Amino acid sequence: MVVDWFNSVIHSVLTWFNSLHGITGFIDWLNNSVHTFDPLWRDVIAGFAIMLETSVFIGLIVPGDTIVLAAGTMVRDWFDFAGLFTAVMLGSFAGESLGFYIGRIFGPRIRSSKLGLKIPERVWHRADTFVESRGGIAIAMSRFLPVLHSVVPLTAGMTKMSYRKFISWTAGACAVWTSAYLGIGWFAHGATDALKQFKFGGAIFIGIIVVFLIIITLVKKRLEKSAEAMIDESEKAKERAKKLREASMKRPNL
Repeated sequence: MVVDWFNSVIHSVLTWFNSLHGITGFIDWLNNSVHTFDPLWRDVIAGFAIMLETSVFIGLIVPGDTIVLAAGTMVRDWFDFAGLFTAVMLGSFAGESLGFYIGRIFGPRIRSSKLGLKIPERVWHRADTFVESRGGIAIAMSRFLPVLHSVVPLTAGMTKMSYRKFISWTAGACAVWTSAYLGIGWFAHGATDALKQFKFGGAIFIGIIVVFLIIITLVKKRLEKSAEAMIDESEKAKERAKKLREASMKRPNL
């Protein structure tokens, strides 16, 4: 029964896809759909999605980056780009600030709550180490890291870091992130018209998007490895300092 249902779904999708005359027809359909979408609602949805994506706990399941990338394909000109950029930045500030102030108000108690216990203790510990040892750099880098991007703002709020310092590092990182994703989406939108003249223009378009996504993934992996190395180095330094303190306490007084 499940197999029959699955086959019927695949058949329906293929029938619909064939009616669009392949990839090129699909791109034309997508392009027309994008042009008819209200820019105001696009900005609101993108800003709200990124607010959730950067918020603690919720950000672990909301694909904000995918929504922002899709919104970027709807950009028509620089004025339109500026409006969407502003909406995404405001959403980022709201989500990051919410996490920061939750950490500032509730402190470590949030970690022992029902929601806090859903995050592994190792993640909490590494977020603590990252923020304590790297400060603002940790705030900026976390925007590009999976899982940590939702936990680090909360952890920063638990420290003595001022909100001004936190939001300053956040603003720079979010500006780079937003520009990259919206820029890729906008480029993809413009590429659809340029590639229509080619026989395999649709396939070329899909290939370009895939290449961009691979590059983004590789950059994120590189940043993730760098962050892990920083955290490991800080944890080793703390362990060495602890051993030195223990050794000095055991040393007999002369």
